[in-house]
Amino acid sequence: MKRLLLTSLLLITFIGNVLADDVTFVASAPKSVVVNQRFRLTYTVNTTDAKEPVIGEIPGFELLMGPSISSESSYSNYNGQQTSSVSVTFTYVLLAKEEGTFTIPSAKITAAGKELTSNTLTVKVLPEGQTPQGAQGQRGGARQSNNSANIGDQDLFVRATLSKSNVYEQEAVLLTYKVYSAVNLTNLSYPSPELKGFNIQEVDLPQNKQFELEHYNGRNYNTVVWRQFVLFPQESGELVIPAVDFEAVVAVQSRRNMDPFEMMFSGFSSGYVNVNKDLRSNSLKLNVEKLPGSRPADFSGAVGDFSIKSNISSTDLKTNSEFTLKVTVKGAGNMRLMSNPVLELPVEFESYDPVIDNKFRLTNNGFQGEKVYEYLITPKANGTYTIPGAKFTYFNTKTKQYQTIESEAFEVKVAKGEEASGVAVGNVVVNKEKGKVLASDIRHIKFDNDVPQKSGEFFFTSNLYILLYVIPAALLVLFLIVYRKKVAENANVSLVRTKKANKVAVKRLKLAKKLMKENKVNEFYDEILKAMWGYTSDKLSIPVSQLSKDNIANELAGRGVDDELIANFKELLNEGEFARYAPGDKGATMDKVYTMSASVISKMENSIK
Repeated sequence: MKRLLLTSLLLITFIGNVLADDVTFVASAPKSVVVNQRFRLTYTVNTTDAKEPVIGEIPGFELLMGPSISSESSYSNYNGQQTSSVSVTFTYVLLAKEEGTFTIPSAKITAAGKELTSNTLTVKVLPEGQTPQGAQGQRGGARQSNNSANIGDQDLFVRATLSKSNVYEQEAVLLTYKVYSAVNLTNLSYPSPELKGFNIQEVDLPQNKQFELEHYNGRNYNTVVWRQFVLFPQESGELVIPAVDFEAVVAVQSRRNMDPFEMMFSGFSSGYVNVNKDLRSNSLKLNVEKLPGSRPADFSGAVGDFSIKSNISSTDLKTNSEFTLKVTVKGAGNMRLMSNPVLELPVEFESYDPVIDNKFRLTNNGFQGEKVYEYLITPKANGTYTIPGAKFTYFNTKTKQYQTIESEAFEVKVAKGEEASGVAVGNVVVNKEKGKVLASDIRHIKFDNDVPQKSGEFFFTSNLYILLYVIPAALLVLFLIVYRKKVAENANVSLVRTKKANKVAVKRLKLAKKLMKENKVNEFYDEILKAMWGYTSDKLSIPVSQLSKDNIANELAGRGVDDELIANFKELLNEGEFARYAPGDKGATMDKVYTMSASVISKMENSIK
């Protein structure tokens, strides 16, 4: 027996020495307590080779007892790989002496031959009041009601709050639903608010809810943030956030004896029964101001606070050889909804739509992080050029003004590279990929005197002459006329977009239908919204910076579109945005939204003059 005990001690010591290179010393305590309440302060170190901590004086609290020492070790063998852990916990009991917020200073310990310092803690001491009794996942103690009729509105309620009461269009605001409980709350539903006029993003919260004590209106409650949403207002005016209905289940103590069947269905909980309680949150109003007038022509639609930078893959270039330019917009705001920065390259450079990489996450202040635009650019002529900085115009919520920021410019040297691959058509060289005229050379026509002719027939009026020369020449002239017309049309970007608007929208609707069949709900609504916004922007030649429901409605009315179709269009956008961004079951309305989208675009195509 002694040998076994000695072996165990040696093994624990060995494990402690192995872990000595990564020793941690962590303090923990409740975030909030009540005046005259006792609570535990613990310090945990992950080695057995540790002395007693030195904690010093703790202001605002009285040390009643401690430390009591406990140790824990665990071993596991997974796929032949052995792992082990060991820890020692020192526990102290403190008494909260006065109301306020206090800091428990860091403690020191000597462990594994090292001197370690713990983290500090902040504990809020609440005034005495009616403290709620703990339920599963809750702390404290208080009286219980018999049934839902005896659970008052002040015993259990849900409170809705907004982080701001006045915002601009597209400015992020946080909506929070917080539960206040003075009873044994065992279950609560997860309803979603029915919001219109907002782009909605739900904040991810822990599934395992941790209740904390909070003093509110003279009482102490167990509280927890139940749901949170970041809202981006899409229209101005006074927007209403309606009340939300919750269904709660509360465990209450029964004053009567229960038969075995009742105990079976109510739970064997020493005389406690579950009762249902209907709750309704408060409603809220949010004042949304229009963005100031005279919006810049290149306004990106971004609202928040941003910065911009760019970098280039190389400044020593060759013609017809691609290089990359990365433009990064960093900040916080409605990053998911903003348009691209404006990049105006010299005419000697060719570029395509950028590849966009979203590196942002949802926070209480909106989306925060970076949006990276990667442009693939091809120089077409040699020489020295300046690649200008990309410009990004947004509305700054701090200064309450439009602000244009610009990334750095780059000077590049372009040497002559390989000629672009092309195919000759008559005397014109046409690029295979782009269909652009690259060169035009006059070719010498060699007349062949040995071409056979009919006796007595002049060659220039012969069928052979027409076949060999006149028809190809006529086809070439026709090709050049058509090609030049296409070039002229392509130069008019607005005209090209207008002509292709319906075609692009139909492609997006086909993709949306495919996504609907695959039950990819979010992707479906994204594609529908892109189809609707993109179609009207292209068809009506409205810049992205000026794209809004009101502007589109005014333009449609000016083009002779009837009021009913305009109303259907706005309803479709609202339906799509609500279904895309609102939580809950979004799949039920997909077929309706798809059918309505196809119908509206078809009618618009026939109505717009």
